[in-house]
Amino acid sequence: MHNTLMTWKDTVIDFVIRKGFDILGVIAILIVSALVARWLGKHIEIWLAKKKVELPIRTLIVRVVKLLVFVLAGVVALEKLGVAIAPMITGIGVAGAGIALAMQGVLSNLVAGLQIIFVKRFRVGEFIEIVGETGTVANVELFSTVLTLADGSQVVIPNKKIIGEILHNYGTTRQLKLSVGVAYDSDMNLVSSTIREVLNANSRVLKDPAPAVVISSLGDSSINFSVFAWVVLQDYGLAQQEIYQAIIERFREKRIEMPFPQHEIRLLNTPAGSTSAA
Repeated sequence: MHNTLMTWKDTVIDFVIRKGFDILGVIAILIVSALVARWLGKHIEIWLAKKKVELPIRTLIVRVVKLLVFVLAGVVALEKLGVAIAPMITGIGVAGAGIALAMQGVLSNLVAGLQIIFVKRFRVGEFIEIVGETGTVANVELFSTVLTLADGSQVVIPNKKIIGEILHNYGTTRQLKLSVGVAYDSDMNLVSSTIREVLNANSRVLKDPAPAVVISSLGDSSINFSVFAWVVLQDYGLAQQEIYQAIIERFREKRIEMPFPQHEIRLLNTPAGSTSAA
């Protein structure tokens, strides 16, 4: 055992003596490559941002550039140590084929991610509905897409699940669909103009597309109006609350009745002479 350790020790010492300067050169190459990759990635990121390239594409390009710098540095470092590169590349190619077969799911997500990034079916910040999920696109990565839901939680969807699915892209605005019921004896013109006043007074409601107020149905105890208004994504919940509250207040000011459901019950064939209990 002692002889084995001494042999290994002598081998290591001999290697360090013979390759000492080469090892220092390799360390220097790796350090310089790391600095170059960081500097190059930073400046490419700034340049792409000025060109208004979307964040997912910028991230992909920066990562690829950094990876190429490190690969080139690795090749130079191995040559510095006297390692034969050609057989290694052949071995990597054979191993890569096996890895590709074992990672078909991961690669399909990668291919789908590249397609999403470059085809631009949707962008970060847009509101979409796909594969049964509805939310704002928080991030588009190479392997998955992240949606932020209304409750603040996030859903991570593998990119291969997105490609080929029916996509509903709302963009950066959403349509409010509100319902308001008034009594049958109400002045329809007054009701419509009052609702429009509320919509015009709300700063969250977009002027283009213009809001719409229409009679949608005749209920059992009310005439029902449908109110359509468009708002930016972040104002969706607050705008709905503010509009409903303002409509109630304005209706009370103008004495427009908002009836509650009522049922009229008639008793037929009541026996003659029957009396109510005291």
